[in-house]
Amino acid sequence: MLVPIPSPQELGLVLRATRKAQGLRLDDLAGSASVGHVFAREAEHGKETLQLGKVLALLVELGIRLQADMPDTAIEELLRLRQTGLRPLKRQRLKQATPKHKGTPKPPVKP
Repeated sequence: MLVPIPSPQELGLVLRATRKAQGLRLDDLAGSASVGHVFAREAEHGKETLQLGKVLALLVELGIRLQADMPDTAIEELLRLRQTGLRPLKRQRLKQATPKHKGTPKPPVKP
């Protein structure tokens, strides 16, 4: 059955309902998906900042397919990107910490 997933919370409900319907314990699912039990619990509770790769591992383990309902106008671009791939991300340099004031700091003024 296709179920719309408008939020992380709804995805969490789908994960939990599927796990319960399959009679799996949370820690067993986590172990078979190679994620921690805390991660699996947070996913079921709809935590918004979880790693996508690990969430996908939970979905695969439960037999849930994730699909995107894309606009028809984007299909051609998707096919092109699949063939060419993406350019690697540029590594960003860390900025060196520089003092705000040059010279020696001034002592505080006493009233």
